[in-house]
Amino acid sequence: MKQTRIFGVITAWTLAVWGVCAQMPPGAAKASGSWVATWGASQQVPEPQNSLSPDALSDVTLRQIFHLSIGGTALRVHISNAFGTDALHVTSVHVARPISPLSPAIHPASDRALTFAGKEEITVPPGAEFISDPLKYSVAPLSDLAVTFHLDEPPARQTGHPGSRATSYYVHGNAVGSANLAGPGQVDHWYQISEIDVPATPGARAIVALGDSITDGHGATTNGNDRWTDVLAQRLQASPATRDVGVSNQGIGGNHLLTDGLGPNVLARFDRDVLAPAGVQWVIVFEGVNDLGGLARNGEVPAAGHAERVQRVLAAYEQIIMRAHAHGLRVYGATITPYVGSSYYHPGPLSEADRQAVNQWIRKPGHFDAVIDFDAVVRDPQQPDRLLPAFDCGDHLHPSPAGYKAMADAIPLSLFSE
Repeated sequence: MKQTRIFGVITAWTLAVWGVCAQMPPGAAKASGSWVATWGASQQVPEPQNSLSPDALSDVTLRQIFHLSIGGTALRVHISNAFGTDALHVTSVHVARPISPLSPAIHPASDRALTFAGKEEITVPPGAEFISDPLKYSVAPLSDLAVTFHLDEPPARQTGHPGSRATSYYVHGNAVGSANLAGPGQVDHWYQISEIDVPATPGARAIVALGDSITDGHGATTNGNDRWTDVLAQRLQASPATRDVGVSNQGIGGNHLLTDGLGPNVLARFDRDVLAPAGVQWVIVFEGVNDLGGLARNGEVPAAGHAERVQRVLAAYEQIIMRAHAHGLRVYGATITPYVGSSYYHPGPLSEADRQAVNQWIRKPGHFDAVIDFDAVVRDPQQPDRLLPAFDCGDHLHPSPAGYKAMADAIPLSLFSE
């Protein structure tokens, strides 16, 4: 029997018929492998304002810093050319422990070269990614890892993650093993790195957070690692029962369920961003506000248009659930948070009614395996169609760091210890 659970301010238990997935032991589909994702980010084509110029990427060393969730005694790094139109030649890739996220300096004794099929250079075909050979290299939970690579020529088309909320550093020439980078350029974006894995200990598995800018962390602190997924990783580490659970943030700012925009639509990126991460066993689905808000952004539409949009969003959820269950994943639905007052979407009563209808479906037993009620956590009790002011980053759409913490604190860790 399937147990649908609603978590947040309200908790309810209901029973409904499950299917064959309930007969699988927890983690059977994915955790039998030898690796688990400790960090991940969805890849896309960076927008012009978020890409580096060909001159900047010609004969360049790029040092990027990633905040891990779980630790391990070894690691491997994924180099992505998912959106490249030509092969990507990477001449060398190193890992090291950074001095600070606010600096390109590393601890020199920690610097190690990665290899790919035994060689330090790698050519990644267009549309593909390569995983490094395993490297014996201890990393602590919730620690930072610097990954530095050198390109002799710029990619024909860049692959990256613009919403890093982390600073990356670059200089010309091959300086991958340098203890510091002199006078580097700085950008708050990531490029060409999609995942970092550590060896799976018994019972180790990963959570994929599938979302838009609220999962990506708009409104979070740059280099502060205070997205809701970061706080969730901290809480998982604080509990002995969940210390081997990794978190892979697959949020893209501006992402949609139904249409391409900033990054491919959710169903188009599902295989790469949900099924592919190492050791994934759970997916938290927190998408839909951009589909609802975008409908009437440039002017109100008839009620029939709103009804159609709601039905298409729900159909997309059903596809996600069906595809995840087919691979033995448990799927947790997160309710859409309030956004009345947003100057970007300026939703009216019909758009708010759409949000309520979608949230009602998410909460209804028999759809998701459990429900995480983010709406109930961050809404203003006096004006429930708006974010609580203390949880509002100021744009009435995205939570503040305090709001992200409240969201993460409302997620029962028992969801990930079964």
